Amino acid sequence: MMLKPARSCLFFAVLGALSCSGALAADDSLGGLLLQDDGALAQPLHKGARPGAAAGGEADLLQRMGIEPPVAGGGTLAPDARSGRVGAADRATILHRMAEGLPDLPPEKPYTGVVDEAYGAYQRGLYVTALQKALPRAQLGDAVAQTLVGVLLSRGLGVARDAKAAAFWFKQAAENDDPPAMFRYALLLMEGEDVPRDKAKADEMMKKAAEAGNASAQFNYAQMLVADNPGERGLEQALPYYEKSAEQGIADAQYAVSQVYMSLPDIPEDKRAKAREWLLRAARAGYDTAQLDMGVWLVNGVGGPRDFDKGFQWLRIAALRGNVAAQNKLAYLYINALGTRPDPIEAAKWYVLSRRAGLADPGLEDFYLGLTDDQQKQAIDAANKFRPI
Repeated sequence: MMLKPARSCLFFAVLGALSCSGALAADDSLGGLLLQDDGALAQPLHKGARPGAAAGGEADLLQRMGIEPPVAGGGTLAPDARSGRVGAADRATILHRMAEGLPDLPPEKPYTGVVDEAYGAYQRGLYVTALQKALPRAQLGDAVAQTLVGVLLSRGLGVARDAKAAAFWFKQAAENDDPPAMFRYALLLMEGEDVPRDKAKADEMMKKAAEAGNASAQFNYAQMLVADNPGERGLEQALPYYEKSAEQGIADAQYAVSQVYMSLPDIPEDKRAKAREWLLRAARAGYDTAQLDMGVWLVNGVGGPRDFDKGFQWLRIAALRGNVAAQNKLAYLYINALGTRPDPIEAAKWYVLSRRAGLADPGLEDFYLGLTDDQQKQAIDAANKFRPI
């Protein structure tokens, strides 16, 4: 079974059980003419957006309240020099003039737990110190310290990289029931790198880490169940692990939950109704395949009402990040003026980019060949200037 890493998790082939919406296929729901309707969905956040920042800021608010917004020493309220927003000192002055004192900071609760000096040094980037403090504990059987030594050796932090020695310490920590080490050692056993390959032991170790609450292990164990049990049975077995991982913020698991909720026939309606919510969380986390599907779902009304404007926005985000399937679909939106104004040059640009990446589409090719020579040249020039964000 072919494996490849994806961010913090390890992907397994799902053997067709889940829809592969990131695949280079041009014949799915967005090809050709699209259905027309409209709906609503919360506006997705964009890069640089500042949620909750109202137009006009505090100064306009005070003026509407009939209060002149002064600053210390007289004058008018000055925006922050870099952002154009009201600075922290001016906000304090506003609160004072509104007869609202600043609240006291809550008292810090005394920490009574054990201080791990080795991990503290690691978090501050003092890797040599971290190794010096962790190694004696690791040699005495401290599982947490053994995992830290394995991390330092595997990454070459504060010491020369030594993958075999790192594997030894991950094995020791895993056998001492440290969940992060169990997850790492399971990966080593599956890949057969620096330790003999042992799928049965890897499965056992991954399940143990998943049941101990490790979010990455939960996702990967779910993938293993799907790979080993094609069809609905595998999805049903995997779903509880996907859900636990998704709740802990793993975007890949959030995406998987959204797909399973829409795929299994016996999913309760209250869960199915949350499929788009899980997909949105994965999209907002920056998972480009989720951003692609979010756009497709909104345009086609999957999991909720249609919204061409929001669908266009999500497909554009994924296309700008280099997702080839999203680039292909974005071309159709520009052609059909769905969620945006018609723009043949932009449509042709996105077609050229997706075609260069290997995604053939006869419908878009016919569209492109129907443009004038000048329009084709403009589209090619725009494609040449494109750089993924």
